[in-house]
Amino acid sequence: MAAPRGFALWGYCDREWSRVIRGCRLPGFRSCWPGCPLGARLMSQEKRGTETHFGFETVSEEEKGGKVYQVFESVAKKYDVMNDMMSLGIHRVWKDLLLWKMHPFPGTQLLDVAGGTGDIAFRFLNYVQAQYRRKQKRQLKAQQNLSWEEIARKYQNEEDSLGGSHVMVCDINKEMLKIGKQKASAQGYKTGLAWVLGDAEELPFDDDKFDVYTIAFGIRNVTHIDRALQEAHRVLKPGGRFLCLEFSQVNNPVISRLYDLYSFQVIPVLGEVIAGDWKSYQYLVESIRRFPSQEEFKEMIEDAGFQKVTYESLTSGIVAIHSGFKL
Repeated sequence: MAAPRGFALWGYCDREWSRVIRGCRLPGFRSCWPGCPLGARLMSQEKRGTETHFGFETVSEEEKGGKVYQVFESVAKKYDVMNDMMSLGIHRVWKDLLLWKMHPFPGTQLLDVAGGTGDIAFRFLNYVQAQYRRKQKRQLKAQQNLSWEEIARKYQNEEDSLGGSHVMVCDINKEMLKIGKQKASAQGYKTGLAWVLGDAEELPFDDDKFDVYTIAFGIRNVTHIDRALQEAHRVLKPGGRFLCLEFSQVNNPVISRLYDLYSFQVIPVLGEVIAGDWKSYQYLVESIRRFPSQEEFKEMIEDAGFQKVTYESLTSGIVAIHSGFKL
């Protein structure tokens, strides 16, 4: 006997609704839809919303912040030495390339986030100062009637040598900032530089304040990368630039295998021998592998509101420099 018309209509509508729902790309539902009851999906989604990764370990979002803080508190004193050992010194070239790509001009206001040890800040000051001095020499050559005292006064004015440029170093870790301040004092950096304790996900600055925002090897350690990117967009002036130097995905299979071998078998050992800390460097290696690919991170930057987003892979993709503008 044929099914009643009402039941047939209900069955048709149910099938069509299921087809529509499967076709919708709702955030968090796409991968878990097939064969999964709605209640279980919602509970799973809620649970995932409070969990994140700490390297290869799954932890609560609240727990990750404390664990990352402990890692960098532990490695702060040996941070620069370990960077040289782990990268064979190549990290210096990567940071130089970041400044070359930034190409700051005198008067640039830079915010360097997660920059506690000052590597980017010091390079920025050196770059701007060198650029300003070159400009000054050209001007002095054009002014033949200046006295020796006037020329000497121009060269001795350290504040003028930066052309009004300033870098604000913001880091969430007190120990990292302490090391950075010690380095600044030892290397003679006195002007155009300030240090602020702050969270990349909730920056303590007004809107539209900086010309350039940089973050080098730090964004993979924040709990919510999307929030950090939104904050970067907020504090930049219209026309401002976002620059991120971060470990990425190696694009050569042979180099990738060698890189994995070195990362997991050598770097934690170096951490134990040099810094007496195996676990922290094991986490750093694992955190690199959990970070999004170049293309995925590019999309995240675009989602935060940046435009003209590009990236350049360095050293076969071991690291990449991402760039975007607030337009």
